[in-house]
Amino acid sequence: MSVTKTVRVEAEMGDSFRVQSDIRGHKVIIDQPAAGGGTDEGPTPLEYFLFSLAGCVATIGRVAAKQQKIELHSFSVSVEADYDPAGLLGKPTDNRSGFQVVRVTAEIDAQLSSTEKQAFLDEVCDRCPLHDNIKLATEVVHTLAE
Repeated sequence: MSVTKTVRVEAEMGDSFRVQSDIRGHKVIIDQPAAGGGTDEGPTPLEYFLFSLAGCVATIGRVAAKQQKIELHSFSVSVEADYDPAGLLGKPTDNRSGFQVVRVTAEIDAQLSSTEKQAFLDEVCDRCPLHDNIKLATEVVHTLAE
């Protein structure tokens, strides 16, 4: 029987676009580019989202390689995604507000054939919680704090 864990992050925004959080002692900032009204002090939420996916895939890759005794020299992950900004700007659109497609590309430096690398990447992505949350529908509940 597996145990469910909860991950919690709190963020605070003042009178600008700057959002800050202290995650286990790590200070992180989300901001918008200066052209978008921010002060460009940090990545945007969309950039952090894609970075989180890349980081999760890479981390699961390291775990899987250790478990399978694969000598993984490096594992580079690139993530890019397309979206229609009209929705987040409150403008009419037939598209959803989120990403239309997310593309994950990995470069694996290990003594594996191309076929083995693809199978390894497939397994890693199947095991990655963020990949799973993006690929499959996940219930999201939002409430107003009392």
